[in-house]
Amino acid sequence: MTLLTAVFAAIVCTVIWYRNAPNNEMKVGVLCFMYWGASLMWLVDAIFAYAELRDEFFTPAPADMLNDLYLGLSVVALGLIIWLVILLIKDPKGVVAAALSKKKQA
Repeated sequence: MTLLTAVFAAIVCTVIWYRNAPNNEMKVGVLCFMYWGASLMWLVDAIFAYAELRDEFFTPAPADMLNDLYLGLSVVALGLIIWLVILLIKDPKGVVAAALSKKKQA
């Protein structure tokens, strides 16, 4: 489930990035790289788990699947948080700087 969650997040993010390809103002490419990296990591993990478990790999317990789903969603949320922090630091549209300068003037 972690692999599927990360791959779906990577695909959605890549589609959003591709639609806005010439304009990389929101730094969506960084988010794509994080999700594709996580997908690659879990693909390698799945290959090694299959090599170890063989047939049992395809019949996981429901509790294990739920735990993997929570882990995958946690990684997607953490990726979004990291992306938001990068976005706030870079401030491509100047929103944070404008808000801070407005507070100083008031």
